[in-house]
Parts: sequence; structure tokens; C-alpha cells
Amino acid sequence: MARRRVADTPAPARRRQALPALPLPAADAPPPARDLLLRSWAGRLFIAAAAVKLLVAGVRLFAEPPRFLALLNTLSTLGLVVALGYFVFRLFMLVKRRLLWRVRRKLILSYVFIGVVPALLIAAFGLVGALLLAMNVSAYMFKDGYEEIIRDAATLAEAAAVEISRTPAGVEQTIVRVQQNGAAAFNLPSISMAFVPEQAAGPRVVAGPWDHLSAPEATPAWLRTRGSGWNGTIVVPHPDRPDRRELVARAVRHAATPKGRVGQVIVDIPVDGVLVDRLQEQTGVKAGLVALAATGTASESVEVLARADDDGPDPASFFRRSVVFFDTTIWDTGASGRAAVSVTYGLGDLYRRIAQAQSEALSLAFLVGLMFVAGMFLIIQIAALTMGFALARSITSSIHELFMGTERVRQGDFTHRIEIHTKDQLGELAGSFNQMTGSIENLLQTAAEKKRMEEELRIARQIQMSLLPRGPLEMPGLEVTALCVPAREVGGDYYDFFPLGYQKVGVLIADVSGKGTSAALYMAELKGLMLSLSQIHHSPRELLLEVNRILSENLDSRSFITMSYAVLDLQRWVMTFARAGHTPLIYLPAGTTEGRDAQVLTPNGMVVGLRIDGAAAKFAELLEEQEIRLQTGDVIVLYTDGITEAMNAAQDLFGESRLSRIVAEHGHLASGELRERILREIEAFVGSADQHDDMTMILMKIERAEAARVAV
Repeated sequence: MARRRVADTPAPARRRQALPALPLPAADAPPPARDLLLRSWAGRLFIAAAAVKLLVAGVRLFAEPPRFLALLNTLSTLGLVVALGYFVFRLFMLVKRRLLWRVRRKLILSYVFIGVVPALLIAAFGLVGALLLAMNVSAYMFKDGYEEIIRDAATLAEAAAVEISRTPAGVEQTIVRVQQNGAAAFNLPSISMAFVPEQAAGPRVVAGPWDHLSAPEATPAWLRTRGSGWNGTIVVPHPDRPDRRELVARAVRHAATPKGRVGQVIVDIPVDGVLVDRLQEQTGVKAGLVALAATGTASESVEVLARADDDGPDPASFFRRSVVFFDTTIWDTGASGRAAVSVTYGLGDLYRRIAQAQSEALSLAFLVGLMFVAGMFLIIQIAALTMGFALARSITSSIHELFMGTERVRQGDFTHRIEIHTKDQLGELAGSFNQMTGSIENLLQTAAEKKRMEEELRIARQIQMSLLPRGPLEMPGLEVTALCVPAREVGGDYYDFFPLGYQKVGVLIADVSGKGTSAALYMAELKGLMLSLSQIHHSPRELLLEVNRILSENLDSRSFITMSYAVLDLQRWVMTFARAGHTPLIYLPAGTTEGRDAQVLTPNGMVVGLRIDGAAAKFAELLEEQEIRLQTGDVIVLYTDGITEAMNAAQDLFGESRLSRIVAEHGHLASGELRERILREIEAFVGSADQHDDMTMILMKIERAEAARVAV
């Protein structure tokens, strides 16, 4: 029968290839315009809406489109707006990603938002507050100066009315004198006065230029109900610009005698160029345009004022302008109105006039202190901004170095090292990166060395497996099969068959202590030794004694070999064997009743190759040789401890008793089928546990006890 060897176990998995590096983070690439138009809902909506708009435009060239087309045109307009809005949003997101992809830009922008923008807002708030305060103060000072003009007009009217009440006959002289005295006293030649008699009881007297307006010939009815008189503001057309208005401070006083009222004294002080200069000299505020709303509201007055400023605003004086509101009276009806006056002021002049309440030195000290604090704030802000940019540059430079390092690593350059400039967390990170790349480089070198060793071990495995018997062993009357499964690439188990002449064959199974390369080398040495000694010594005991003598002088002191050697005489059908510390031999005689265990043969013997004093004598003393008469149907099993010591996940051993039971139960099978049965039982027992030792087994079955010729 043919004897075959079990196929080699799969070699250990090769080193797993390194995964490709992740792509570098970068701004998302924008989709092509064609894909954006054809493969997005916004693009399809844009194309459909544009097609509808073109269709409606074509229809309008020939006739008015029907109502449904007009509605469709409106919907297409909305669709275009939505699509364009989506495109703008996509463009904004793309620009934002591209601009903010770099960490440096993000840090700088974050610093601007955190440090610069609040400072600018605070400064802007201070400037706006100062501007509003200056506007209100300037308006107050101008209004206070103007009200003083009204009081001056009332004083003149009161003086004239009192004198007329005492001497009614001298009205003309009184009016002229008071007008001249007032113009001289207040340095206002534009002061105009008039006396309007009560119910045409006397002549009307006029004094002064009256360039702004014609002197009133009568007093309105609403003024007669006022007890002592009235003073306020009226608005008249500008003498040079009819489209503009001019303020006039007017005061009216009743002149009366014990017999009744004689008439009314009217005093006008127009706000002309002379008066504007005087007010500017007193208050530091200069009046400009005057506007009067038809409804008398302040907001409409401002609108009218803005429209009246046809020269356009002066950018240089924009922050020095304000608006003052005055209550006005319509002379004919007595109705109230609201006038707006544009005024300009100088901040320095305004501050000096306000500071007059204190000493000039103290005011200057306050101003210098304020400027010093503002300068310090500015210096601190500039220093903070500079330090922020420097820190941002330091951080982003380190990050850029790390980025370039990862790029070099992604390209396979593990020799790149980052230069460390700072002893901070980023510096530690750079150091860790350098250590990591160094470790990866060492791992790659180790992996390359491991791959080389694996290749060498693969070759060694092929060589070792070639040392085992090749080809079938044809032996009439004897069926032989064997297997050898190393636990690693190479192992220390060994079996072989030696033709010993006519009708005799030697059978060897051995196990070198340990596993791996050293055990494989000793196994190769044992093969050469057995090939020569088996032709000289036909007695198993004599052969093992000689093998022990030779190997004990050459083996390492920590190594030894267990082996069993049998000689089959196929002419006499006798098997003679000896065991040198090896696992027992299982023998199943022919005709064994079902349920009976196979015989476990354990002749005495000690391991081969021990280098200790007295080991050779002890080996010869213990080594025992046995002989078995063979019959048709006998089964003989030789094996190494890798079979019986196979362990499952619970660390349980397969055991000799289980192996003997399997041989007894299935000994009637052919040797190849019996081997497969044993292997399946071992695999089922071990399960997912790893193989921890080499497994070698020889099964021999006697088919017919007759003379046979050995052919190897």
C-alpha cells in the first residue's frame, strides 16, 4: 500500500502591509460647474427657471403672454432667486474654507475677534458717547445764548412800553431812542422796533432797519389775550435766499395808561450774520441753516433741513455738526411749530468753555491725564496685538512643521525629524513625533529583518520537509501512512524508514527537545546518523546505544532527544523495537473484541544525548528491547507527544487514553482513514486553541502475514 505525508500546515501570515496614510486635510475642492448645474437641485432649478424666463421673453416679442405664463414667470423668478442664493451660499462656504484652512489664519482671526474687535467697539463707544455729549452740550450752549437774545429783546420791549405808559405823547421819540440805545448796547444794528397803536388810536411808529421783514401794521387777535405781552421765536423767509428760512427773536409788550391800552411795542432781533458771529463768540457754536416743518414735528424739521442743505455735507465737519430745535410761533395765527437749526462747533473751543468753571491748570492737567491714559491704552493694545501675532506665528509654525513632518511620513520618509525650538507643549509634541518616526523606522527595519528571517525559515522548512521520507513505501502485506505537522516554520519531530536488506525495514520516530531552528538542526544531524548506523546495527537496542554515545558528545547540555526505533522482519513477521524516553507505542492486535482498549507498550528507556556523568551507563542499563509477533489485521501506532499533549482552550490534554480508544474503535479502517479520523478528533478537541507542539504520527497495519519484498 502507498504511504503519503500530510500536506504542510499553512505558513504564518505575512507581515501585514502598512495602511496607506490618510489624505492631508485640505479645503474641499469645489465641484465642476457642469456637475453643479446638472447634478444639484439648485442647478436644475436654475436651468428650468432660466428656460421659462427665456420662453416668456420670446412670447412677449409677439404678444402679451397669457395669465398662466405670467404666473409661471413669477415662479421662475423666485426659482432664480433661490438658486442664486444657494450658489452664493456655496461660494461663501468655499471661500471661508479656503481662507480659514490654515491654522494661522484661524488663530489671527480669533485674536482679532477676541482682542481687537472689543477694543475697537469700546473705542467706538467712547467716541460716539463723546460725540453725543458734545452735540448735546453745543446745542445747550447755543440755545442758552439764543434765549439770552430773546431776553434782551424782551428787556428792550419792556423798557419802551413802560416809558410810553408814562408819557404817551412821546411814542416816536421813545421808540427811536430805545432802538438806538439797544443797538449800541448789544452791538446789534439789526435790532428793529415798532409801535402798533391800539385800534388805530394813533400813528404807527417804526425804528430800525426792518430788513428781514416788513414792520407789522397790526397785532394779531391771539396776542391781545396775553396779559403783559409775549416773547418767542418766529421764522421768516431768508432775505437773500427765499427758499431758506431765518430765525427772528421777537418780543411784544403792551403799553397802557390808567385809561387803558395805548398799543403794543414789538422788538425784532433777526439771527443774521452779525448775531451768528456774536453767538459764536459767546458760546463757541455757529448757527447754520434753519428748517421749519409744515406739521411742526422735529423729525420732519430734520428732513427739511437735510433737503435745504443743497451744498452737501462737509465731511471735515461731519463730527462737529449738531441740530438745535426751537419752539416757534406763527405770527398770524399763534400756532406752535418746531424749527431745526444746523450748528457747528469746535471740540477744543467747546472743552475750553466748559472748563472755565475750573482753573485753567487743573483743566489742562485733566486733559493731559486723559491723553496719557489713552496713549497707554493704545500702547498696550499695540503690544498685545504684536504679542498675539507672535504667539500665533509660533504656534502655527510648530503646527506647520508637524504638518510637513506628517507629509514626509505619508510619502514614506521616516528619517525626517522636526527641529525643536521651544520647550513647551508643542515642543514636547514635536519631540514625540520624532520619537514616533524613529520607532516606526526601527519597526520597519525590524519588519524587514523579520521578513528576511521568515523567508529563510520558509526555505529551511522546505529543506527540513525534504529530509522526511519521499514517495510511497510499497510493501506487500503492510499498509503504512504518516504525518508531520510542525508547530512553527521548522520543528524538531522526525520520522523515517530505512530499508535493511531483504524483507526488513527500520521505522524511526523521534522528538528533539525544544522547537524551532535548533531542534531542526539536531533533527538533520540525527537523520544523517541514522542513515549510517541503521545499516550497521540491525538490533534496535544496539543502534540506540551507539546513537546515544555519539550524540551525548555533540548535543548541547540543555538538549536531548526522545526516540523509538523498530525493525520489522517481514519474513518472520516479527517487530523488534526499543524506546529511548519516547512516548509509548500503541498496539492493537488483530481480532480484538469491540470495547477493548488497545495495548500501550512502554519498554524501559532513557532519553538520548544527556551530557551528565554516568548517563551513558544508566542509558545502557535501562534500555530495553521488545519483540512482537505480527498477524494479519494488527495495527501499530507510533507518535510524538504533540499528539497526546494537544490542548484545548481549557488547557485540557488530548491524552493517551483517548488516542488508544480511537485506535481501538476505528482500528478496522484503513490506515489512511484511521489517520484522518484521529486528526478530526484532535481538531474537534482543540477547537480554536493554538497548536503548541509539533505533531508526528506513523500508522502501520498488517494486511496479510506472508513473505514480502521491501521496495522503497
